[in-house]
Amino acid sequence: MGLPTLEFSDSFLDSPDFRERLKCHEIELERTNKFIKELIKDGNMLISALKNLSAAVQKFSQSLQEFQFECIGDAETDDEVNIAQSFKEFSQLLTTVEEERRRLIQNADDVLITPLEKFRKEQIGAAKEGKKKFDKETEKYYSTLERHLNLSSRKKETYLQEADTQIDKERQLFYDASLEYVFKIQEVQEKKKFEFVEPLLAFLQGLFTFYHEGYELAHEFEPYKQQLQFNLQNTRNNFVSTKQEVEKLMKRIRSADQDYKPPGQWTMEGFLYIQEKRELLNQPEMFKLKSCIRRKTDSIDKRFCFDIEVVERHGVMTLQALSESNRRLWLEAMDGKEPVRNSARLPLKYSFCFMYSIKISTDHTGINTMGLYRIGGVNSKVQKLMSTVFCDTYRNTFSLMSICCFSESDDQNYRVCAVHALVHKLPERNREMLELLIKHLVTVSAQNQFNLMTVSNLGVIFGPTLMRSQEETVAAMMNIKFQNIVVEILIENFTKVLFWFWFCLRSQPALTLAVFAVSRDAKAMYSCEAEHSHELSFPQGALFSNVYPSVEPGWLQATYEGRTGLIPENYVVFL
Repeated sequence: MGLPTLEFSDSFLDSPDFRERLKCHEIELERTNKFIKELIKDGNMLISALKNLSAAVQKFSQSLQEFQFECIGDAETDDEVNIAQSFKEFSQLLTTVEEERRRLIQNADDVLITPLEKFRKEQIGAAKEGKKKFDKETEKYYSTLERHLNLSSRKKETYLQEADTQIDKERQLFYDASLEYVFKIQEVQEKKKFEFVEPLLAFLQGLFTFYHEGYELAHEFEPYKQQLQFNLQNTRNNFVSTKQEVEKLMKRIRSADQDYKPPGQWTMEGFLYIQEKRELLNQPEMFKLKSCIRRKTDSIDKRFCFDIEVVERHGVMTLQALSESNRRLWLEAMDGKEPVRNSARLPLKYSFCFMYSIKISTDHTGINTMGLYRIGGVNSKVQKLMSTVFCDTYRNTFSLMSICCFSESDDQNYRVCAVHALVHKLPERNREMLELLIKHLVTVSAQNQFNLMTVSNLGVIFGPTLMRSQEETVAAMMNIKFQNIVVEILIENFTKVLFWFWFCLRSQPALTLAVFAVSRDAKAMYSCEAEHSHELSFPQGALFSNVYPSVEPGWLQATYEGRTGLIPENYVVFL
């Protein structure tokens, strides 16, 4: 039920009912006053919490900005570069959000706290002052009225008239104070409907603006987020395949015991005991080897010994290895008497027949098999098949296409050009084998909606297969991600890499490629004005020499009047 109405005429009556209705309004004003006080207190706490939150987010953003990703290896894939950059992108996003939050905090005091405090002090405070005046005039009026009523009727007429005049004056002052008080109470009750609510609405509007800004930032961030998710998924796939290879390497190292030659920059390195009775020097000594002979067991009471002769000393130096297998490795490294036996391989022609058989069989019967090439076979049988059919020449020559394509340039055309050059450095038979395999993988990837073998998935599988390092180390395993990308380039640019002959000359800090084709001449059918520095301007009828297809679709590379640049393909005819 709402508040009762206060009529101005009731101020003259000053009845008990009027006083009761007036008291209801006073109670409501006091309740409103207390609520505004609590609201201001809570608002200040909210602003303080927002300030603390903003400071914490800014500290978090600063931590993201300062962190630097360090990846294993000397080069990084595009996925790793984007992932390493992601923290700075996150930091920038959070900083932008916090700038909008700071504006919200700065405006909160002006749009919320100050107006509420002003309404409480000016409006409700004015009503309280009106009550004080009303109570004062009420007490004064009723005291005067009580004295007036107690006057004796025997007083002189002039005295009684003066008393009547005084009471009328006090009554008028009381009525004025009562009317003003009633007016002020009703004014405050009506004003609180908008002056009390408007600050809250303005604060909420600022809050909504902040949230809307966050929504807009999230919308702008969406493409980067999707790209980053793609990068993360690729990196996760590379991690899974690399982890499997590293685990296999760890198991091989564990089972190899001492009969394992650790890879490194030296042919052989390690520790040996020397059979000498002289003090060893602190600084290293270098010797030039003349001969190395295994020491017979019956000629010395020590095991695993061998003798070497060096240019710098006279006589024989006897060294002791750590085990028989370790001695064998040292003898192999120093051209001792432990020869290395090579396993027999099938002739080259049988490898091609084998590959053709696999390709034909898969293309006709298994091309739509889900997870094709992802399901591994029995390892012992696979290794036996690989060692029987494929010679090391294939795998080692494929390893030409390694990190060099990615270490110095982010340009995709440059990478394709680099792979093209490396492919055409392969021996002819190796290139034919690579062409046969990649052509088959193109066919497989074209059916990815059935077999789920996308170009990325095929890269994960065939990268380590085609370009496995000659030395199986953890560092080599970390480069599998680059091998995967090379295979992706081979599949996605199969025609360009293996068949097209283009001119590609790019100067980079670590790599300069030049792949030339048979030059042709052409004639301009129309005139053309260059829009960029790498394009050529020419009139109608101009003659061009050294014309080649360009990596840019619809453009040719040509030479005109001593300058080489790009010309539109549809502007010329070949002679």
